[in-house]
Amino acid sequence: MTQMNDQPAQSHSLIVTIDGPAGSGKSTVARELAGRLGLDSLDTGAMYRCLTLVVIEERLDPADPAAVVRAVERHRIDFDWTRTPPEITLDGRAVDERLRQPDVNELVSRVASIPELRDLMVRAQRRIAERHPRLVTEGRDQGSVVFPDAEVRFYLDADSKVRARRRALELQASGQQVDERAILESIQSRDRLDRERSDSPLQVPDGAIRVDTGALTASQVVDELESAVRGYLVRAASGGPA
Repeated sequence: MTQMNDQPAQSHSLIVTIDGPAGSGKSTVARELAGRLGLDSLDTGAMYRCLTLVVIEERLDPADPAAVVRAVERHRIDFDWTRTPPEITLDGRAVDERLRQPDVNELVSRVASIPELRDLMVRAQRRIAERHPRLVTEGRDQGSVVFPDAEVRFYLDADSKVRARRRALELQASGQQVDERAILESIQSRDRLDRERSDSPLQVPDGAIRVDTGALTASQVVDELESAVRGYLVRAASGGPA
């Protein structure tokens, strides 16, 4: 399992992590923030969704982690870094829309809780950062586990009903029929699984800037995060405390 099409590494590392629960706006905000700052962006949730798609397509049981790991190692997850945002593929197949389907949503937290898979993903994400050291990376454990020494760490959150409404609107916009109550129940279940898993549970990273996105537009959230990152850069350039 590899990430392809990496570009040459740059100097002056700047890692910005964005963590938070499902539907808190991480993906949208990370892409926009990366664009404003001229950084690459990494959607680590898409990586776990790709693993989940493998489990679904091969009809595997997440309760059998050895079989899941063997299957995953037979497949290739790539990012096309020539696209903005980078496009994820599974064995050369574009799967972004497929990864947002309800069956993937329902299963992804169970698959992501497999310690052996998380170990694989942590190593893969760190290798990506070696090749793309100026990076906005979002997920559930970016600032807490994968990049605990990142220059700037954020934690986004919102009430579960707000997050369910956002997810419903996203699905409706793509032409799908939605059951908002079912989406809410799924999000609450995922929150519980993500926070209670023994390996890399969802938590607020040390030193993270917390942002409640419930009453904010995506642009307002990005404004707040951009201001914080630029403030860090000014302080770092002047030699002051970060």
